[in-house]
Amino acid sequence: MIEKLLPAPVRTAEAFDDAPLSEMFPEEWAQVANAVPKRQREFGTVRGCARRALAELGFAPAPLLPGPNREPQWPDGVVGAMTHCAGYRAVAVARAGEVRTIGLDAEPNLPLNDPGVVDLVTLPEERAQLRRLAALQPEVCWERLVFSAKESVYKAWYPLTRRWLDFEEALLTLDPTNATFTARLLVPGPVVDGRELTEFNGRWLVGSGLVVTAIVEMV
Repeated sequence: MIEKLLPAPVRTAEAFDDAPLSEMFPEEWAQVANAVPKRQREFGTVRGCARRALAELGFAPAPLLPGPNREPQWPDGVVGAMTHCAGYRAVAVARAGEVRTIGLDAEPNLPLNDPGVVDLVTLPEERAQLRRLAALQPEVCWERLVFSAKESVYKAWYPLTRRWLDFEEALLTLDPTNATFTARLLVPGPVVDGRELTEFNGRWLVGSGLVVTAIVEMV
C-alpha cells in the first residue's frame, strides 16, 4: 500500500496483523515489558516491518530501540520513519546518501470526534479548506488527513532539527486533484546544504479504511 506513495530509493514494509511477540529482541522487549499488550504488539510488529525493509538495504537483523524522545534510532547511514494505528503498521527507510529525511503516518479514515482536537491541530486557513474539501469528497475524513500530514511533517522535521514542532507551526495546503500537500513552515526551518528549508511536500492515499501520508526529502 505505502509503496505507492514513495519513490524508488525508499524501501517499505507493512503489516495488517501483528507478529508474535517472540520475534522481538530482548532489548526491545525490555522497552515494553510493563506496557499493555496492545502497545507490546504494535511495538514489536512495527520493528519487524523495519527489519524487513532494512534487509532490502543489506542490513542484518538487529534491535531497533527508541531514542530519548521515542524516535526510532536507525543504523548509521539510514533515515526512516515508522507508523502504527489500529490494524496497520508500516515503515519506510532509505540510505542517507540518497534521502535526507522521511515522514510517514497512518490513521483510521474516521472523524476526529472532539471539535477541540480539530481546533488544536488545525489553523483557521486549514479549517476553511476542510469545509470546501468535505463538500467535494465527503468519503475522506479531511481533518484526520490533516492530522496525519502534520504527524508526517513532524517526523520529517525532527531528525533535521532535534526540536519539537507544534501543530500550529506548519500551514498545510491540500491538493485533492493529485493527492498531494505542501506544509509551509511558520517557524525558522533547518538549514540544509546551506539553505533554509521552508516547506515540506508530501503525498497521501486513502484505502483499506486508512488515510496514509508521506514525505520524502531527497538529497
